[in-house]
Amino acid sequence: MLKTLLTAALAMLSLSAHAGAQLTEMETRWLKAAAPVLAQAQRMGLPIDITVQPVARPNDVPLAMGFADGRCKLVLSMRGNPDAEKVLENVAAADRPVLMEAMAAHEVGHCYRVVQGRWHALPAGFEETGDERADDPSLLVAAKAMRENRREEGYADLVALAWIQRHHPASYNKTYAWLSALREVQPVAGASHDTRAWVRLAKDASLFAQVSNPFEDVAAAWGQGLLSND
Repeated sequence: MLKTLLTAALAMLSLSAHAGAQLTEMETRWLKAAAPVLAQAQRMGLPIDITVQPVARPNDVPLAMGFADGRCKLVLSMRGNPDAEKVLENVAAADRPVLMEAMAAHEVGHCYRVVQGRWHALPAGFEETGDERADDPSLLVAAKAMRENRREEGYADLVALAWIQRHHPASYNKTYAWLSALREVQPVAGASHDTRAWVRLAKDASLFAQVSNPFEDVAAAWGQGLLSND
């Protein structure tokens, strides 16, 4: 079964001509862990391509989602990246695949939002409130962008947890503890990855109503986080 899932994931793969014809051992491990999520995305018709960067740029994260030409782009930036697995450095080897799978679900959550036409959109019943002021208009633009990105990161973190609840319930507490510790370390409160308002809500996995798929399971929880975060 795992071989079949990995084959489905590899079907989405587009190796750069400069990256070489073979995946590295690290890239293979990450794609194997992500395979169940990618197979689900394929069944749902999400247009995802996988791209391997030949050389990671400074500050690149190992796994990221972009969007171009009407398709989602899952980008692996692991070659020449000394921090590729830094977020897993204190995790037992046996526990790493589940966390990689959670990270893949997080990224596919971004793709789902874009494909559904909901990127940076508030759910029904929510609207922007408050009155931000600044002498420099660019600060208001930056604050708005940070707020919108933070909301999307909060949504994607909830998707990651909802995925684990569905597919690896015995690993939920470990996954939650890892993600919670990761998000508690914030250089600036309110930054794009300051998703603590959402993650704290999900300590109890029963927060998620299992409906059609993990991407919709989180709707109510995401709304609760919006109320407490904004």
